[in-house]
Amino acid sequence: MWAVLILTSVLALATKLAGHYIPGRWLSNPRLQRINALIPIALLSALVVAESVTNKTKLVIDHRLAGVAVALVALFAKMPFPVVVISAVTTSALIYHLH
Repeated sequence: MWAVLILTSVLALATKLAGHYIPGRWLSNPRLQRINALIPIALLSALVVAESVTNKTKLVIDHRLAGVAVALVALFAKMPFPVVVISAVTTSALIYHLH
């Protein structure tokens, strides 16, 4: 346990130090900036999917997945964000209540 903690801490420190030594022109590359702009979106999407279809170590298809599906439809329909959230929550709650 301690070995994992120490190794993780060393890796985090090394990553932070490496960031200080990367040349500025590399970071100003337009392609890299486009990729960096997409990383938070990919991470949040992965988190939403993981929380929607898993229960501990099992894959589960339940009311949460229905809420995410309705949210996706609302997003593709270019609905305002509050409408997206309310429709997803309402769908999820209704299916949970009916089940």
